[in-house]
Amino acid sequence: MANIKSQIKRNRQSEVDRLRNREVRSEINTRTKAAVNAAAEGADNAAEALQVAISRIDKAAQKGMLHKRTAARRKSRLMRDVAAAAEKA
Repeated sequence: MANIKSQIKRNRQSEVDRLRNREVRSEINTRTKAAVNAAAEGADNAAEALQVAISRIDKAAQKGMLHKRTAARRKSRLMRDVAAAAEKA
């Protein structure tokens, strides 16, 4: 355990950041799966689910939780997966 006041504060900040990042990553994964599943089922809201997932990825990149290239890669894979799922349906 840290004895230095600045390090104690830094540890506290890191914990808050960690929890926020985990929450955002979880939501991105949930929205991504929802978009792919909606496309696979041929649901009416498939385009909307895709748009929400892309929006969440962009917002995470904007806030610095994802690197911009990581966000671009995830969006590319998401679009590819949704297209493949829609093709099968």
